[in-house]
Amino acid sequence: MKKYVLLFVFAFSVFANFAQEKEEEGVTTYYLIRHAEKNRAIKNDKDPVLTLKGAKRAKHWANVLANANINLIYSTDYNRTKETAQPLADKNGLQIYLYDPRKMYDEAFKYNTKGKNVLIVGHSNTTPAFVNKILGKNKYGQISDDNNSNLYIVTVTKSGATSVVLKIDH
Repeated sequence: MKKYVLLFVFAFSVFANFAQEKEEEGVTTYYLIRHAEKNRAIKNDKDPVLTLKGAKRAKHWANVLANANINLIYSTDYNRTKETAQPLADKNGLQIYLYDPRKMYDEAFKYNTKGKNVLIVGHSNTTPAFVNKILGKNKYGQISDDNNSNLYIVTVTKSGATSVVLKIDH
């Protein structure tokens, strides 16, 4: 656990060094997470809310990302993703924008997010697919259904995109 925290702190410090010049240079940083734990009590519920554990994780994500200078927040149009994004949106006074995972990382999205720090909340299949779309290659596979702790950090510059994935437990 400590090595993940140290790696996370290192990653944030590297990104923080670029914060002042980011917008001028067009550096964009995407933080992508899967929604927190959802309520599975009702088997046929296609739009469940978060469990208490999930709500706690959502608040933890807000604390983890508190110093990332998030400018924009995107979520799919499901209760669990919006509820995961809400604590950070509240903390930063930001609106949650909805995105269609069938149209992820299109030209309009690239234009609207260029030079920004962006949180994107998705699902076990859409989050790694979104990262792969930004990277332009299939680097990450679908997230296990019991994994709500991956944080993908993708940095896009003029010379290309790089990524790292961290496991952040609470």
